[in-house]
Amino acid sequence: MRAIINTVFALLGIFTPMIFGEEARKEITLWPKGMPEPKVQSELPETVIKGKDGISRRSNVSNPRLIIFKPDAASKQTKTGVIVVPGGGFGILADEHEGSDACKWLAKNGITAFQLVHRTPTNKHMEPHAGPVQDLQKAIIEVRKNSTDLNIDIDKIGVLGFSAGGQVTLIAATNTPNFTNPDDKIDFRPNFTMLLYPYKIYDPITKKLRPEIKVENGIPTSFISQASDDTGSLPQGSTLLFLELINRKIPAELHIYERGGHGFGMNSRPGATGPGDWQKRAIDWLSQHKLIIQP
Repeated sequence: MRAIINTVFALLGIFTPMIFGEEARKEITLWPKGMPEPKVQSELPETVIKGKDGISRRSNVSNPRLIIFKPDAASKQTKTGVIVVPGGGFGILADEHEGSDACKWLAKNGITAFQLVHRTPTNKHMEPHAGPVQDLQKAIIEVRKNSTDLNIDIDKIGVLGFSAGGQVTLIAATNTPNFTNPDDKIDFRPNFTMLLYPYKIYDPITKKLRPEIKVENGIPTSFISQASDDTGSLPQGSTLLFLELINRKIPAELHIYERGGHGFGMNSRPGATGPGDWQKRAIDWLSQHKLIIQP
């Protein structure tokens, strides 16, 4: 019965209830009239499965949406909003340790966080990033459109992207939306980005950033972090991105740790400092930009 009710609410529009344990969350449905191309199948049910590592991952998403995490009552609320885009290689969403866990961390620090549940799988599409990029751009528009109800400053909306979510963030921020947008007067660009080991943004053949990332179109102030032994997201990409930002006089901060590998998200790893340290550096950076208020 609960699943049926949630489906009905999702079809009706923007704010829909969803139950996580004992906590009632709210959602913003991104495409109540149907997502634009490239679409994903809708026959298979959306599923969340816990792996052998104890981490849950989501698959078969045909109803792209935002799950809202309001700031903790005990925190110093900031009117900042952050959309969290998980990784997963475009085949699944690693949206626990790179999604809901990150949202809870942001909420504890006074930020209204949004877990982006974007369409998946898209890894067989000609451009795997295309659909998720649409979902993120639409998500930013929806957050701005509902900023008053959400108690968010429209000039304090950022994106935290992990792995494939980092690639999606960069492409979304530097390209004009290719979908019909009745709210085209609302800015689709984030005011800041936080990028954790952004996936395949470096082209090893050209030794440049991938061509879909059009930094020349403008990119906001950014925080970037990853490990140097990450073979999934080469550190050359984060380094080149940082240099592009600095050369364009865009404030940026880069942290590359010696060890940590790929995909640590909000979890620590034995023998590596980065997975447990980047959150502290990010809090300092957010505070420096007056996006949070530290105790």
